[in-house]
Amino acid sequence: MKSQELHFNRSMTFEYGVASPVSPGIVRIVANNPGALTFTGTNTYLLGMTELAVIDPGPADPAHHAAILKAAQGRPITHILITHAHRDHIDGAAALKVATGALIYGYGRSAPVKPATLPGITPTGAEFIDYDFAPDFRIGDGGVVEGRDWKLSAIHTPGHAPDHLCFSLKGRSLLFSGDHVMAWNTTLVAPPEGAMADYIRSLQLLLKRRETVYLPGHGGRLDVPRRTVKAYLLHRRWREQSILAAIRHGSETVEAIVPAVYPAIDASLATAAGLSVLAHVEHLVARGLVTCDGKPDWDRRFVPA
Repeated sequence: MKSQELHFNRSMTFEYGVASPVSPGIVRIVANNPGALTFTGTNTYLLGMTELAVIDPGPADPAHHAAILKAAQGRPITHILITHAHRDHIDGAAALKVATGALIYGYGRSAPVKPATLPGITPTGAEFIDYDFAPDFRIGDGGVVEGRDWKLSAIHTPGHAPDHLCFSLKGRSLLFSGDHVMAWNTTLVAPPEGAMADYIRSLQLLLKRRETVYLPGHGGRLDVPRRTVKAYLLHRRWREQSILAAIRHGSETVEAIVPAVYPAIDASLATAAGLSVLAHVEHLVARGLVTCDGKPDWDRRFVPA
């Protein structure tokens, strides 16, 4: 099966610590935490004209915290919304709540899932995830949060994280998409935090919606989001078929599948690629296309059904 080519948009004009308008009544501040999984850094959005919501306050970085307060220009910050409890999005929330008195809204975490045993540091442990996140107000699918001049509806979109929410801005055909859909790269789905079946269902859910602009957690805005969502679904289908073909040709473990599916992968991204492979294999096993002895994991041997 031929690969579906993805066209990423990695162009982005910004300056760390400076609030940039991205849509009427919305400014973005990029946190200075660039990396292989965060691109230029985490996007924090301030929404509203008189009473502000902060969406994803970012990492616990004093400079970023100061930039958020400066961007408010004296207007009250009354709401802090969290797309998901990964530390690059949430760790700045506590200090911002203390400084402003704003209440924190999010899906919240259930019992922590034990991270998989993988070589090296992986994006699935407590270094990356706040397993104890408990917002002041828990909001689920369809939950509404509103201020004086804005109203947001929550959409539960698990896959990248079990607690992931997107937020639709009423009357504006605009979606804050967190890490669920981004323009700069595909979203990492890393078990046990991430689940490929959930991620695909969540992408399909967005196809039924009509927002025309997405503001993601990393990278620039998406002005053709439904086309991007369709491309990501095709890409996931192609990746799954490539992994299934590798297993059928004798690649029995995640470690063996990665070079077969990602022949030119940078060594620094090999573990992330392995986690993505594992997520796809879990999905293949659940659908009876692949079998293994026990629960799919890094060191299991996989065979075609």
